[in-house]
Amino acid sequence: MTAPVRICMIGAGRVGKLHSGTLKRHVPGGDVVALVDPWAEVRDATGDEFGIDRRFASLADALEAVAFDAVVITTPTPTHRELAVLAAEQGKHVFLEKPMALSLAECDAILAAVSHHGVLLQMGFMRRFDPDFVAAWERIQGGEIGEPMLIKSLTHGPGLPPPWATDLRTSNGNLAEVNSHDLDTLRWLMASNPRRMYVEVANFKGAERGVTSDHFYDNMLATVKFESGALGNISGVCPCDYGYDSRVEIIGKKGIMHIGRMEGEAIVVCTDRDHGLVTPIFRRWPDRFRWGYIQELEHFVECIQQQRPPRVTGDDGRWAVAMVLAGTRSFLEERPIYLPEIMNQD
Repeated sequence: MTAPVRICMIGAGRVGKLHSGTLKRHVPGGDVVALVDPWAEVRDATGDEFGIDRRFASLADALEAVAFDAVVITTPTPTHRELAVLAAEQGKHVFLEKPMALSLAECDAILAAVSHHGVLLQMGFMRRFDPDFVAAWERIQGGEIGEPMLIKSLTHGPGLPPPWATDLRTSNGNLAEVNSHDLDTLRWLMASNPRRMYVEVANFKGAERGVTSDHFYDNMLATVKFESGALGNISGVCPCDYGYDSRVEIIGKKGIMHIGRMEGEAIVVCTDRDHGLVTPIFRRWPDRFRWGYIQELEHFVECIQQQRPPRVTGDDGRWAVAMVLAGTRSFLEERPIYLPEIMNQD
């Protein structure tokens, strides 16, 4: 029988809690043996909920006290480079939540560390493991709708991002924190790298919700031209308030394909003729991508046990960051940005 992969969870907030619960309840091959978070109250709440007894304020403290094989990093983006590099230097495999880092230089430091120390790096793009998205990718690869010509992706989230994520200096904004998944989805399903991006943004709700960060936006439209000649479009709204909404449309030479729907449950309610039929919508992202989160961690554990590379790599994470940087420069400078401007500068 294959030994469980011992995991140190870094981050005990929303995503850290989600991944801790997923590993404890759904991934028997992964054993969370330590929990790291600088905030004692958050650390203890998550540790108590999931029975993680070994708790530490820093990764350095955990490395000194507990033996483990891998880390799952769910902390804010500015901490990713330092944590991932330290873990790799200590021979630990790395699961890294998106976005990979703030800059391409930071991405390259992470890639260099995992390569030099021979450890695995998997990015947390859970859509690549969601059953609907996987089935769509397989059918596109099979030629069912022909060569993709245009892909439209939307992610509308109900909640306001945390304060650090509203500031371009500490997060690269919603394009990174919310729509990195759309950027990766377009590149993945199109099977082509981006060539040019143009982004427009707007801010409708920031002031009324107390957001004072420069260049904050809660609405975003991105247009992408791919090396294949195909086109992509992304709609991002956060906060949107009505619920969590993630859908994709792929138009090929022979047909069209839709992924996702607004209905969150197979329930229809009618109480009177005036209000008509009511169907619940997804309330939060963990509800919509429950199986994606489970299967991405199953894949990470299996890759470590079988000593094979994951199918979502650091290179995928780097491309998403490059697209974020191109999009941000686009709306700041009010012009299209060619990806080589980003790739050759950072």
